[in-house]
Amino acid sequence: MTLADLDAVLAIEVQAYPFPWTRGNFTDSLAAGYPARVLTEGRAGDRLIGYFVAMEGVDEMHLLNITVTPAEQGHGHGSGLLDALVQLCRDCDAAQLWLEVRQSNPRARELYSRYGFREVGLRRGYYPAAQGQREDARVMTLIVDEAPHGVV
Repeated sequence: MTLADLDAVLAIEVQAYPFPWTRGNFTDSLAAGYPARVLTEGRAGDRLIGYFVAMEGVDEMHLLNITVTPAEQGHGHGSGLLDALVQLCRDCDAAQLWLEVRQSNPRARELYSRYGFREVGLRRGYYPAAQGQREDARVMTLIVDEAPHGVV
């Protein structure tokens, strides 16, 4: 992901989430050097359909944002992005991958569970929600050595 991708990234972000990341969230992540990748398709790879942003830690990686455009969800692109992220973990010698997922997002929670993530905790009031409320996040983790070896 580069700054040039951000218009397309933000177009997907606002379609996919009621509380999307801002351009500043993405530019700050890129400026900090966080690993960020896009998934494209089309003849020239000119149609952006998904992306992820992660943060490296000591022997671990933390997934901050993973999104597939709503029109392309359910076609395996999320698993493909996870495959790329797990390969990045292997390349960086990150033994464990962490993420938070909204309590109200069963589709994503199911994808992560099928992929091999285990639920290990709860962060109360982690996400913004409607009418000034907050929503809990499920904390999930994946041991990278136990992850599937998908085609990247």
